[in-house]
Amino acid sequence: MLLAIDAGNTNLVFALVEDGVIRARWRIATDPRRTADQYAVWLHQLLELEGFTRADVDAVIIGTVVPRALHNLEVLATKYFGVEPLVAGQGEADWGIELDVVEPRSVGADRALNAIAAHALHEGDLIVVDFGTATTFDLIDYDGAYKGGIIAPGINLSLDALVSAAAKLPRIAIEAPTERSVIGRTTEDQMHIGIFWGYVAMMEGLIERMKAEVGRPVKVVATGGLAVLFDQHSEMFDVIEPDLTIQGLAMLHARSVQAD
Repeated sequence: MLLAIDAGNTNLVFALVEDGVIRARWRIATDPRRTADQYAVWLHQLLELEGFTRADVDAVIIGTVVPRALHNLEVLATKYFGVEPLVAGQGEADWGIELDVVEPRSVGADRALNAIAAHALHEGDLIVVDFGTATTFDLIDYDGAYKGGIIAPGINLSLDALVSAAAKLPRIAIEAPTERSVIGRTTEDQMHIGIFWGYVAMMEGLIERMKAEVGRPVKVVATGGLAVLFDQHSEMFDVIEPDLTIQGLAMLHARSVQAD
């Protein structure tokens, strides 16, 4: 069974994948100081709760946008699972897709993995919207090449900046406003409207501009924790793929095994 590890700026996701099917997944806050031993204790308990053991894991692949976290994750794989991990984008786990941008090495692992999975799952030109620390908009053409995209502040990052900079504004949850009006009558309502509908307007505007630039029909694929929330209040997404990055890791691993 494959242990796929997606190390993002805010969270790390560990997923057990068998024959392309995600059997279990767990999430932990990203902390580059966390040691392989700490990961192992935490993960061992979660494996047991789901009815698995360390012996069930016979392969590990890591995708990371946090370079400082990589070493301890590699030690976790070798010391506690007895396998040499693949690292997405390196060696046998080279991307295998064209990164058609000025600086291919600057493309984040999560974005390349999303491109691999989205192209495998959907035909034609695609825009992938990924909700993370940043919200990214990536264009993948009908041949599967990564053509570039947009990086915008994530909605939580935007809210944190607003609350930190304005002393009297309260911290609010990320949720759709309860009232249909976009004219708030309280401070909290006004913040909900500005954060939520402002973010929807930003996304809709950027997606429409990308579509106009492509000039062909484009399918919009959304992934990340907030995709479902926004999908309930807008028609900008054609499909939700909640585990796109993990699927990309599993596909990359399968490709590397076949190449052997």
